[in-house]
Amino acid sequence: MMVEGLEAEPAAAATLFGDRIALARAFTRALAEHGEQRGLIGPLELPRLWTRHILNSAIAAPLFPAGGLVGDVGSGAGLPGLVLAIARPDVRWVLIEPMERRVAWLDEQVATLGLENVEVLRARAEEAGRYEGMLDAVTARAVSALRTLIPWTAPLVRDGGELILLKGHNAPNEIDSAQKQIRKFKLSDVRVEVLGEGVLAEETRVVRATVRAS
Repeated sequence: MMVEGLEAEPAAAATLFGDRIALARAFTRALAEHGEQRGLIGPLELPRLWTRHILNSAIAAPLFPAGGLVGDVGSGAGLPGLVLAIARPDVRWVLIEPMERRVAWLDEQVATLGLENVEVLRARAEEAGRYEGMLDAVTARAVSALRTLIPWTAPLVRDGGELILLKGHNAPNEIDSAQKQIRKFKLSDVRVEVLGEGVLAEETRVVRATVRAS
């Protein structure tokens, strides 16, 4: 069933999701049908839902380690966590979200889509102590500026693990503004990678950094 106003599925979607495309379609359709009503997406997002949100998240899927345990901080509507969990069933995902109504949505989608590689944790990042120093990587999208995000995310990552944070065009300036936090939390090889050139209508920028515990 088509949802009025929903962007047509771009050709790149089938390439990025492969044999998981049916799950990606089901999630996108559910978000289109219920997202605005449940306060998950804004009223102007349907015409760009695939391009700006679903594929913008999915393009980062190859960056995560096979068999790894990865946290998504501030998962919200499931962007990028649920999208990445669909694209990478070989990775275990912990979706960390403090708001009850968003947690309810995430739980519903995990059950509806049958995603056995996902745990939903209702907590703020700084309250997710059970995962401190345990995650192979942490991601986040549209949560906060890097200088605020680093203290929330870096403590959850194991020694030698990685931050893989989806950012906008201002990513280089965010790195410049976060130098104090980068030093404090012992991040190395901090860089911006541009994903999706020639594949997506809108490229995705990712800030990557290695976390050292000592």
